[in-house]
Amino acid sequence: MLDIQKKLTNSFYALLSLPATAMGFALSIQIAALSWILSTQYNLRIDEVGIVWAAGPLAGIFGQIIVGLISDKVWFWGGRRRPFILIGGTIAALMLLALPNIHHINDFFGIGNIMVVAIMVALTLDLAINISFNPTRSVIADVTPDGIPRTKGYTWMRTISGTFGVLAYAIGAIFNNYLLIYFGAGLVFLFSIIPMFFISESKESIEDESSNTQEKEEDASFIDTLKILEPLWAFIPFALFYIILRLFSVELSQSTNLYIVIFFFLVQFALTLKTILKKEEGLVGHQASETGFKKVLAAHSFSWIGVQTMFVYIFAFIKEFKFGTDANLTSIQNDEIGRVISISFLLLNAMGALVPVFILEPVLEKIGRVKTHYLSLFTMAIGYLGIAFLARSEFALYGFMVLC
Repeated sequence: MLDIQKKLTNSFYALLSLPATAMGFALSIQIAALSWILSTQYNLRIDEVGIVWAAGPLAGIFGQIIVGLISDKVWFWGGRRRPFILIGGTIAALMLLALPNIHHINDFFGIGNIMVVAIMVALTLDLAINISFNPTRSVIADVTPDGIPRTKGYTWMRTISGTFGVLAYAIGAIFNNYLLIYFGAGLVFLFSIIPMFFISESKESIEDESSNTQEKEEDASFIDTLKILEPLWAFIPFALFYIILRLFSVELSQSTNLYIVIFFFLVQFALTLKTILKKEEGLVGHQASETGFKKVLAAHSFSWIGVQTMFVYIFAFIKEFKFGTDANLTSIQNDEIGRVISISFLLLNAMGALVPVFILEPVLEKIGRVKTHYLSLFTMAIGYLGIAFLARSEFALYGFMVLC
């Protein structure tokens, strides 16, 4: 163990923050560039772009479950978090490099379907990010004492990760998304790999935790974890169904699609209603926390439709109000849309870093956490309504992104 880790110096906290920063940077690139590059370089229709995006989170759900279950109990390559960070960071960097080269991958393997390759690249990228995200945060708790030192570790992580997230969008806005992708691939690889050579994990922490997890209810299985995800059950088969249809080039009629959407929406609504109406009186321990967590998932499942919609379809939205839906864009116009996207998310993330400290904390102290959360969701909804009905210029879009 290095002296900087023993003494918990600021340089160690900065080093400890880099793996989480790498994954946050990869996610920022995905948000800024994925829809843009699929639409401009590979000419995918906007509904096809949505299918590519759906593949990633679907893999991420299962990736986080699996990694969450096994990373606490395994030890190899000198750690329990290190292997997932090294593997996930390397794969994420490679998939970022693959984004501008999907056509070359398609030609090399003779697949003959850009859509299939795009789905596989997006799926692998999202899976890699999800594999690494939790370990990059858990390693902070593993190597810092409980209390102020651990809080300091997470504060450093949020500060550095947030700063680099803003940097990602700034690079896309000032230069272009291709530079962002290639720069990001190098940064993600280095920030994932280098810190792991200087951070020492303790095997004793696994043994201590193992001795304290004797009760069956604390030893969650894969099936147990899937049960906790009950409020999301309708989303998973819905996304999987349409991904399979696209992979096999199956087209359904508009009326059939409408019936399918209504069916899954009703199922999702029923699951959400069941979860929210479940009483918590009399529940203790594991049952109480599980029920509370399910309610959080149910409450946020619909709001995340809005957030994810912005990530996926912002390219098409900007194209419509700037150049028209059916316009054949030049490379300069495509770059212009990419710049507007990057500035939009730069503003969103910059406000996300400032608002909690300067606005939400004082409000929270006066009205409490639950009402503050209601207020935040309501404000974001107003921002989305403004974008949908009033944002017909890039500056109007910027203003409503700030509100969101």
